[in-house]
Amino acid sequence: MTPVELSRTVLCAVRRAVDDGELDVGVPAGVKVTPPGPGGCGDYATNLALQLAGPAGQPPLRVAEILRTRLLHSDGISDVVVTGPGFLNISLQGDGSQAALVREILQAGERYGHVERPTGQLVQLHAPHEVRAVVVMDALARVLRSQGALVRTSCASRPEPEWAQVLGAHVDAHGTQEAPVRLNAPGTSNTPTPLVTVRPVPATPDPTSLGRDAARWALLHPAAHDRPRITADHLVQRESNPLFRVRYAHARTRALSRNAADLGFHAEPGHLESPALDTSARNTPARNTPARDTPAPDTAVPPTAAHPPTALLNTLAAHPRTLQAVVAHHAPDRLARHLVTVADAALPFLVTVLPRGAEKPSAAHRARLALAEAVGAVLAGGLSLLGIDAPEHL
Repeated sequence: MTPVELSRTVLCAVRRAVDDGELDVGVPAGVKVTPPGPGGCGDYATNLALQLAGPAGQPPLRVAEILRTRLLHSDGISDVVVTGPGFLNISLQGDGSQAALVREILQAGERYGHVERPTGQLVQLHAPHEVRAVVVMDALARVLRSQGALVRTSCASRPEPEWAQVLGAHVDAHGTQEAPVRLNAPGTSNTPTPLVTVRPVPATPDPTSLGRDAARWALLHPAAHDRPRITADHLVQRESNPLFRVRYAHARTRALSRNAADLGFHAEPGHLESPALDTSARNTPARNTPARDTPAPDTAVPPTAAHPPTALLNTLAAHPRTLQAVVAHHAPDRLARHLVTVADAALPFLVTVLPRGAEKPSAAHRARLALAEAVGAVLAGGLSLLGIDAPEHL
């Protein structure tokens, strides 16, 4: 059971309690589940009972007990413990949500978080004749399509040729779009579609000199209300460059797969422990693994006593929600910043994947490799939606 599936299970428990008359509350739109905090237990915890107690007019512990009873009868849940003022601590059956999440990502590959079927949603995006607006619109259209929407893009006037040739920004039409347009497609209604104007703070100077990947990142990573920095800093291979960290982490995952094949083992989702890391050997990440075809950042990855995979798994589990947030807020910068979060969470973990010295590959190494490959899939898929290449070698 993945965190998303667990959230739905908790919501179903609330609905059943409302239908049975034990809770008189509105069913929330979503439930947040997180790793248990201090004093907690199990795989995940939620404070939903505390949130519902006021509207329900009941003590939090009573609400927690009502939900606990229903959750115990849900598939995939082995135990539920109430702690503190009313926190629900949930333990999952089998190999837990960690292996299930990794397996789900590996099965979906770079399409993890995508919607399988068209939703019937129609979206018309329009941008002024400005390079950043066109690139942001192009990235937003990519994410919208990944979520099942039918999208048509337009620009106030014909885009400059290099915007498509250099930056890969595609526009369906040009000209003034003051009225809603009709999108005719199988399975959709022929009704006017609201116009969404994409108008971020313009970019100066011309970003095309940076090339496609760096230029798109420079335009997409800042929030729409922030002015982008069009500098050569986006081209440097240093850890201070967020784009480099994201692409470096992706290249590391690919190198780990190649090195694991050389050692005779492959990825297999399973139990993930938190191995202790040798901080003296972690100052130059690329030298901690036989992945010698990938350069090391100039700055060391901050050491941790034992990097918990749960922190990394939480960032991967948040990927589908991030894509949904991009659609809801028309903000592809959220995806760019999410990829940086994934990369920063992954880099300390990646140095633990391969066996060291005389150590032989084990089930733990196969599980870590599976998580590393899941990281690579999320980073590659996210970069693709931003229109940026994810090279296997840097």
